[in-house]
Order: sequence, then structure tokens, then C-alpha cells
Amino acid sequence: MFLKSKNSAEPDDRELLLQYKTKNNADALGYLYSRYVTLVYGLCLKYLDDREKSKDAVMQIFELLAVELHRHDIQNFKSWLYVFSKNYCLMELRKEKSLHKREELWLADQEEFMEKTDDLHPIDSNENLQLNSALKNCIEKLKDEQQRCVHLFYFENHSYRDISDETGWDDKKVKSLLQNGKRNLKICLENKHDR
Repeated sequence: MFLKSKNSAEPDDRELLLQYKTKNNADALGYLYSRYVTLVYGLCLKYLDDREKSKDAVMQIFELLAVELHRHDIQNFKSWLYVFSKNYCLMELRKEKSLHKREELWLADQEEFMEKTDDLHPIDSNENLQLNSALKNCIEKLKDEQQRCVHLFYFENHSYRDISDETGWDDKKVKSLLQNGKRNLKICLENKHDR
């Protein structure tokens, strides 16, 4: 239990802080923190914009206080706690942003990898890419933009992004040209096969 101030019924922040730091009095820390838990929760809610994440953050901040209070010479606990809590929230947001960025990079890498896999290359019937005359004829019948995309994608092994960079077309246009080119090649080859 914490020791009450001689002058008042409620110990002030400095007394509670001193009791915690000198006597490792967990009750003093709990009492001190309970005074500002609403402030910390409101701050976390402002930055994290999520009730559950904010509740978790309040608990994490409380756990961190047990260690951090021993490391700092704190003159005004309320101000220090406000800054400490704000910094905690900002670090959580950075972690979340960093995780989101890593997920985006991973997905982009997967997309690029998937774009280059043989399963997505229906015209790539053998590893040496030896074109038979029917396929050559069908490719020559494609519109110029489709022809260029098909050549870069299937025969030079470029990804959508590489083609976009080389041609100046956006990714959506490149994907569209390749999809239409593949469809037109399939139709052309099926027509030649049916003859």
C-alpha cells in the first residue's frame, strides 16, 4: 500500500513516483497510473483510431512504465506520461505502416513472380520458345501494341512492370494488351487448327 501525504488525503504524483522508484511500491505505480488512464486511453484512441488497439496500447504502456520510470528523472508525471504515450502510439503506427509496406512489397514480388511463371504463358509450349509457323502467323496478325507486349512478356521474359517502364504504358494497359493478345492468339490458333 502507498503512503499518504501528511498534508493531504491524496498523495501527489511526485510522492507516488518517489515511493515507486525508491521502494518499488507497485501499489503507488497503480494508483498513479489510474489517475491518468483515461487521458492515456483518449490519446491512444486519437492516434490509433481503434478501440481495441487503444485498450491494448493502454495495457502495454502501463507495463512499460514499470521499467521506464526507473530510467528517467521525471519532474511532471502527467506531461511525461502524455509524451511517452504519444510516442508509443506513433511507434505502433510506424510498425503498422512498415508491416503494411512489407506486405505490399511481398505481394508485388509475388505478382511479378506469378507473371513470369510458365503456367501463365499459354503460348510457351516448349522451353526453347521455338515458334511454329502457325504461331508466328498469329502473332503477326495482332495489333502492334499487343504484338509488342506478347513479345516482351513471353520471349524476353519481362514482367508487367518492366513492360510498363519500357513502353510508358500504365500497368492496367499492359495487362489488358496481354490478356487481349493471348485471347486473340488462342482464337487464331484454334481457327488454324480447325482447318
